[in-house]
Amino acid sequence: MFKLLTENWTLKLISLVFALILWMFIMGERRIEIGFTVPLELQNIPKHLMIANEVPSLVDVRISGPRTLLMKVSPNDISIAVDLSDLQPGLTTFKRLEERLNLPSGLRVTRLSPSFIDIKLERIQEKKVPVKIALTGEPMAGFQIGSVKAIPDRVVIAGAESELKSVTEVTTEPIDLSGVNEGFSLIVPLEHHGTYTYFKDVKTTEVQIEIQPVEQPPQEKMEPMKTPKKEQLKKKGNS
Repeated sequence: MFKLLTENWTLKLISLVFALILWMFIMGERRIEIGFTVPLELQNIPKHLMIANEVPSLVDVRISGPRTLLMKVSPNDISIAVDLSDLQPGLTTFKRLEERLNLPSGLRVTRLSPSFIDIKLERIQEKKVPVKIALTGEPMAGFQIGSVKAIPDRVVIAGAESELKSVTEVTTEPIDLSGVNEGFSLIVPLEHHGTYTYFKDVKTTEVQIEIQPVEQPPQEKMEPMKTPKKEQLKKKGNS
């Protein structure tokens, strides 16, 4: 038995090496499928336009191909780029996103979600709106709120034309007046909860608040009672 094992051992070793190489080649060429989460890149947005709808930032992709190729693919190496440079205002649908993947040759996309995206472009407009001062709480007893003003009292909101039409004002963060007995001024942030609109530049305002003592109504003076004179009393007695 030992003689059979050691006979022509060189040829047997070479055969074993070739068998291992062939096995590794077959395993390497076996097709497998792997899933990736790929970033969606929107490039070259036209000047004076903006995206005014929800667009996914990531796309789920399943890629099939030889194991040796797929093992070399990193999620950081693949992305989907969509060029918006020639678009006009309105809604545009981009289909067959798999064709925009920068994949090495030999790999194939088997599934992609979402498989298409809608891009809505709108013109960027501007609008000046008033600042509404939000107050909470009450001053100390015996005091009341006098004049209240904001500087600036109007700010510019910019953004998608359709949403901008419904923007009528912005508000300050609430200012608490609980227990206050004198006037003051402070700089407060402005609040605007827009989806496709935003503050163009100014995001704060100075609020000046005057606190005054409550004026007490004048008390009526009590007139002293007149005592009847002696002569009047005599006349009444005689009568």
